[in-house]
Order: sequence, then structure tokens, then C-alpha cells
Amino acid sequence: MQTHNLGYPRIGNQRTLKKANEAYWAGKIKAHELQQTARTIRLFNWQLQKDAGIDWIPCNDFSFYDHVLDTCLMTGAIPERFHELIVNKQITNPDLGFAMARGFQEDGYDITAMEMTKWFDTNYHYIVPEFKAGQQFSFFHNKVVNEFAEAKREGFNAKPVLLGPVSFLLLGKEKEDGFNKLDLIHNLLPVYFEALQQLDDNGAYFIQFDEPCLSLNLSQAERAVFTKTYNAIKTRFPNLQVILANYFECYGDNLQTALQLPVHTLHLDLVRCPLQLDDILTAEFAKSKIHVSLGVVDGRNVWKNDFEQSLSLIQKAINKIGKDRLWIAPSCSLLHSPCDLHFEQKLNPEIKQWLAFAKQKLDEVVTLKQLAEGDKTEALHHKLQENINAGKSRKTSTLIHNEEVRQRMAAITEADAKRNNPFSIRKEKQHAALRLPLFATTTIGSFPQTKEVRSWRAKWKKKELSDDAYNALLKAETEKAVRWQEEIDMDVLVHGEFERNDMVEYFGEQLAGFAFTENGWVQSYGSRCVKPPIIYGDVYRPKPMTVEWSGYAQSLTKKYMKGMLTGPVTILQWSFVRNDQPRRETCTQIALAIRDEVKDLEKAGIKIIQIDEPAIREGLPLRKENWQQYLDWAVRAFRIASSGVSDETQIHTHMCYSEFNDIIENIAAMDADVITIETSRSQMELLNAFADFKYPNEIGPGVYDIHSPRVPSKEEMVLLMEKAKAVIPSDQLWVNPDCGLKTRGWEETKSALIEMVNAAKALRAAVGETV
Repeated sequence: MQTHNLGYPRIGNQRTLKKANEAYWAGKIKAHELQQTARTIRLFNWQLQKDAGIDWIPCNDFSFYDHVLDTCLMTGAIPERFHELIVNKQITNPDLGFAMARGFQEDGYDITAMEMTKWFDTNYHYIVPEFKAGQQFSFFHNKVVNEFAEAKREGFNAKPVLLGPVSFLLLGKEKEDGFNKLDLIHNLLPVYFEALQQLDDNGAYFIQFDEPCLSLNLSQAERAVFTKTYNAIKTRFPNLQVILANYFECYGDNLQTALQLPVHTLHLDLVRCPLQLDDILTAEFAKSKIHVSLGVVDGRNVWKNDFEQSLSLIQKAINKIGKDRLWIAPSCSLLHSPCDLHFEQKLNPEIKQWLAFAKQKLDEVVTLKQLAEGDKTEALHHKLQENINAGKSRKTSTLIHNEEVRQRMAAITEADAKRNNPFSIRKEKQHAALRLPLFATTTIGSFPQTKEVRSWRAKWKKKELSDDAYNALLKAETEKAVRWQEEIDMDVLVHGEFERNDMVEYFGEQLAGFAFTENGWVQSYGSRCVKPPIIYGDVYRPKPMTVEWSGYAQSLTKKYMKGMLTGPVTILQWSFVRNDQPRRETCTQIALAIRDEVKDLEKAGIKIIQIDEPAIREGLPLRKENWQQYLDWAVRAFRIASSGVSDETQIHTHMCYSEFNDIIENIAAMDADVITIETSRSQMELLNAFADFKYPNEIGPGVYDIHSPRVPSKEEMVLLMEKAKAVIPSDQLWVNPDCGLKTRGWEETKSALIEMVNAAKALRAAVGETV
């Protein structure tokens, strides 16, 4: 029986990579210093896994920014707009990758970044590959070979990890009409062959191909591409042993295709889909030679493994095919898990005993192997008993259950999930009450959290700054932001959210049923890390959370101040969620808490309230047959949160990078008065879904990509809005950035927003409206 890991967090225990990347971008460290930081992280991660007893350690799971971007670089899938940087500036990696991910605006160049979207149903974002008809590929960057050679040189039993060629194509975007991106497999495979040849020459034995698209609904033609691809790889490299990794769901209808592929080992995510083990362990499969990797340790959540449950699955596999064909592993890459529970010194000990982070999950994998093989050591028996006791403690803990919450849940009616009147009536009332101009301008919520703001929070948390002193600083910063928005003539203001650390953590800290970590960071995209709260028990709101700050900001201005809230689905999706009850129940509990806050904001005189739901699409199950059940409870949760106010109160929502075509009816069912969406990188393409549906409510398509430091011009924003006007009536349109501005600097933010406001004025002037 073997153990292996699919991938390890690349950010470092203390967000080392984030800090190094940002220092490099700011010109504070040199390229060789950044490379040394990367090497230190890789060596640390490999040694950690070796010390834990992992038999096969992943390499090439490290990335400066994103592993899909790395695959673009490996295969030479570099959009043409970046070619001049290679030719004229001799730009190399990692700078080329950073330019592709973040855009490039210096030395007279102004090149837009590649699109970014969610990695399946996680909160990780990947850079979307761009493909065109007849595209040629080349082995441009040999990172995978270099990192394998490095691991081997340092004495580690490494297996290179590659994003599989078929998933790489499926995850990309066709940038022109008239071709199917999977037709490019014939041009792409020779590049993979070249990488595999070099790995083979360097002594690689196992190669892990991640093909997570096998978890999706695929056509027969798409399945056929998997078959042809892996047959071609086996023919060309008969001695390389392929580990095929699918995760986040079952293989489903793709199972027979997967079972017929000439691979050494097939990985199963038994956390998301334990039932698939029975589908695979047939008498016919028992006669085959394929090994099975049992992903029994949850790579995406923080709860301690249930050893008894996992051992029952492992034993079932042993009974069918024996120990020699089994591998034990996490369900997916540990990229989605915090690094090490050891660094959490302030967690409630009762809750902490229920948890396992990435380092602890490695130990769980090895311990499960030892237990399954029948080891009888006292230390192992102690680990098993400790695991059983922790599980019993969680089931009986008084921290978890609240009877008042249960009673309120049972009392919810359909009326609680409906506004008083339909949007057509609300719209007239809101227009009469608010009297906003055509192409009203606003931002999505947050303003830059400068080093000074973050230092105030750090000092306050260390009690080096009193509550009064901290609040005085925040009030001054808030007033400064309000005055500046008035100065540039923004129509609907925000207070800037300087008091908030994270859009989910801030609310979780004020809701019962949530726990918080000191160092539980995970990567969201690039250098952006988040510290998800842990939902361990029933959720409710002990007291108002945002009313004081929104009320203060509104007192500073005669313009409208938006109340800013995070929606129930996003709080759920961006937290580590309890796994002892259905997710829909936890989501409804959060919705009731947000509903209370919305009603209190309205009472405080806030006329416009935004309930952000950037994560609603990422919560979709990966297989379409399961979508509607999720959408029903997710939309209902949003409506419960937003429906307790009068018709005159305008409810906004915001959604991040998403494809809306296939859920547009459900988005409309949310019944937000205004929805703001990220559209600038796609050049307004995402609006087509709203236009085709004849979406009745108001829309703010993003005209400014906040994930890039690049500042767009007024003319560029006007052009984007002209594209929007071509498909959406002008009286439904707002003008806003793509997303919140927390991670940007003030200089670029001010420049971009001034351009944005001027763009809106130009649009009004073009249609003859000035008021």
C-alpha cells in the first residue's frame, strides 16, 4: 500500500510567497531573492512530506501565481498581445507570467491581463487560457523538468504533477468563432511529449496528470479525446506510470472511459463521492491491473478525518483488490487547506481538537495506511483512540446546537422570501425616492487598505491601540474617503470598509457559530490570500454588525451611502463549513442573520443596501443534474436575507467572474434591484446572457479591472459602456468597477475612478441627460 499527496500549499506557513511576490512587484527585492524564496518553500514542503512518511511527493505543484498559468507558459500558449514583451523587452519568467496575470502598463506598453475565473467550485481563481483556431504550441518553459530535477537532486521521491492536456483545453476559452478548442489536442500533445521525454530522461517514474474535467458532464466526443490522448501517451512512453487524478466529484458518466484508459493508478475523491467506490470495485475491475488511489482525507475542509469511516472504505477496497493495488491520499490537492494547525494558539481547545490542516492531513494519510495494514503499535492505537474521542466530543458538544435558531428556522414561511411587490413596481418607487441620474456611478464597496490601515488593525489587535484611538483613526479615514468621492462627483458612495479585515471574516467574527484562526490562510489568486472562518455550530446574530459604521458614513454626506453586506451563500462558500448537517441548513441560518442586519440598516436610514454574492455560481455542483437542488436553496437564502425591507429600499448584489448563461433564470429569481458584475476582462461578453434573457432589473457591468494595476482611460470605459448599451437599455445600466478596491493602491484607484466618473458623464452628455 502506497501513500501520496496530490499537492501542497504553495504560499508558505506565514504567507511567505505572497510577501515575496508583492515585494518583488514593488521593486523592493530582486529576481534572485524571489527565486530563493520559492526554492526555500519548495524544499520545506518536500521535506515536510518526507518526514510525515508520504511515499510519493508531488513536485511542480509550486507556482508563483497559478498552475494553469504555468501550463500556458509550458506549452507556449501565450496570447499574441504579450509577444512584443518577449521580443522587444526580452521579458522572461516569472515576469512574463506576472504580466499575463496582472497586465502590463509601463515603458509605453498598455497590455490587458488574461481573464481569471473560479477553479471548479472552489474559491481559488485560475488564469483562463486563450485559444484560437489552428493555434500552435511549443515547449516554452521547462519549469516541470527543473523542479523534478531539483527534487531528485535533493533526495526526494518525487512525482511530477501536470495539469492534463484535455482539462487544460477544456478550461480555456475560444477567442474566435468557428472552431472547437479540443481540436487543438493534436498540436498540443507534442509539447506534452517533449516535457514527458525530458522527465523520462531525468528518471521520473510516476507522473500525476490532473484531469478534473472528468468530474463534469462530458459529451461522447469529449470522452473520446481523453481516450485518444492517454492511449497516445502510453504508446509513446510505455515505461512512464500515469496517476490520473480527478477530484471534487464522481467520475459519473465518465467512469467507463476512465477505467479503460491505460493508466497505472486512478484517483478517487471519496470525500465528495464515497459511493463511487462501489461503482469501481466490480468483479471485472478486480481482474484488471489498475491501482486505485483512495482520496479519503478531505483536502478542502479543516475537519479531522473520521478514521473509522475511512478505514471502512479502505477495507472494502482491500477485500476486493488487495492491499498492493491501493494508494491512500487526500481527496484533492491540499492547496485549499491552511498549512499547519500548530500555529493556532488562540483557538478554543474544544474546537481545535476537531481540526486538521495540511500538515496534519499528511499525518492522517500515513496513519490510515498504517492502521489499514494492521500495525499494532501503542502509538498508533493512541492516535486511533484520540481520533474516536474527538469525533464523539464534536457530536455531543454544547457549543454546536442552539434551540432558538432551530425554532426560527422551522418558522420560516414563503412570505419571508418575497419582496412586497415585483420589481416593476419597486423600480418606479425607487426612482421617485432616490432620483439618481442615468448611468449612476458607484463602487463595489472596499477602498484600498493601505499599510497604515493594516498597521492600525494589527496594533489594535495586540492592544497597543485603544478602541477609542483605533475608531478615531478609522473614522478619519472613512471621512477622507467620503469627501474624496463627493469631490469627484460619485453618485452613490461607500464608506470604504476600513474597519473590515475580510468580507467574510468580518461578519463571521460577529456571528455566533464561527471560529477564527490566526494563520489559517489559503490562496485565492496570485498573492491574494484569505483566512476563511470556521463554521462549527448554529449561526445567529447577537447584535448589529455594520449599522454603526454605515450610519456614521451616511451622517457625513447628503449623497446616498450604500450599506455593505456579504450574502449568505458567499459566507457559506468562503468559510470552512461544518460537515455534520446539510449545507443548505447552515446557509439558511446565515440568511436569517443577514436579514436582521438589512432591516436594521433600513431603520438607520440607509436607502441602498448591497448584499454581495460573488460566490453563488462557484457553489454549483459540478454535475448539472444536481444544479437545481442547490440553486433552489441558494436563491431562497438570498431572498430571505433581502426581502424584509420596503419597496423604496434598493437592494444591490455583486457577483465575481462567472459565466451566467446557464443560470441566468436563477439570477433573475434572486430579484435584486441592481446587480453588478465583473465584465471588463471579457469586454462585456458576459452581458450577452442578460441581454438574451431580457433581464428586467438593473445592471452595473464592470468597466475597470481591479485585479490589475493597469489604469484604463475614460475613452476605454466609454467604449465598454457603448458595448453594454448595445445589448442592455440605458435606463438599466450603472457604471462601476469590476470588484472591490481593497487590494489596490490609492494612486491607481483615484486615477481610475476619476476616469470612470468622467466616462459616465460623457455617456449622459451623449444622450442629453445632465441630472
